Amino acid sequence: MDPHLLRTYVTVARLASFSAAARELGYTQSAVSQHIAALEQDLGAPLLTRRPVAPTAAGERLLEHAGPLLLRLDAARADVARIAAAPAPGLDLAACPTALAPRVLAALPAAGVTLRALPRAEVPAAVATGVADLGLVDGLAAPSDPLRLPDVAPLTTEGVGEEPVCVLLPATHPLARRTGLRLDDLADARWLDAPDAALPLAQLRAAAGGHGFRPALRYEGTDVRGLTALAAAGHGLTLLPRTAAGSVPGAVAVPLVAPGLVHRTELVFGGSLRGAAAALAEALRARA
Repeated sequence: MDPHLLRTYVTVARLASFSAAARELGYTQSAVSQHIAALEQDLGAPLLTRRPVAPTAAGERLLEHAGPLLLRLDAARADVARIAAAPAPGLDLAACPTALAPRVLAALPAAGVTLRALPRAEVPAAVATGVADLGLVDGLAAPSDPLRLPDVAPLTTEGVGEEPVCVLLPATHPLARRTGLRLDDLADARWLDAPDAALPLAQLRAAAGGHGFRPALRYEGTDVRGLTALAAAGHGLTLLPRTAAGSVPGAVAVPLVAPGLVHRTELVFGGSLRGAAAALAEALRARA
């Protein structure tokens, strides 16, 4: 498949409009129609209905493949560019909010850094496509176990830190005076569903055997301070690394004692590190 045609198809399907896709891509509407017709002829199946503009069953299936295929192409281009180009003077760092622990922030260069706080699932793709020079991802893991990250491109990961995790509760919560909590005892509690700012509920369910952890409120954002304020106000519990859960007004951070899980942070990079990215990686290794 011609990737140019595939990109045009994905754009038309996303915008549900040939004219809007033409404006976004910088083509004429006639060229967009020709791209879709050529792709349909190549695959031998109609991909879009025209009124309204929507994917057919075959088109829906193609969309499932298109995202990973186009991401791999962008990653290949970025990988070659990294090898061929001289090291950039600055540093683009993509990171999950809860990966930005104090020791990470202390290791950042004094100038020349662009820090992108991204949802957890977007960090590897940002590194793979060259949007970021270096990534920091985090998650729950058994001590010394690597994280399971999406396979978006040939990337290297390296652990640079582990710390205990805590359940953040309102100070008035019945469990706030406990010295430790077991995950199984919290499966029926009210939880904050904040996949981009806290440790995801899906990871808690997996650790507890695949059940419980019903969300009371969904928080779509990357602001950890806003999330902790919601927990302190009693809108639900959340699980955070100890450094993020401590010293929240009106809330108590109780350590998770079972199962034996830690908050793990990993570097994500493509190829060999150079320049400011290499210096930051070395600083993080020294602080690990």
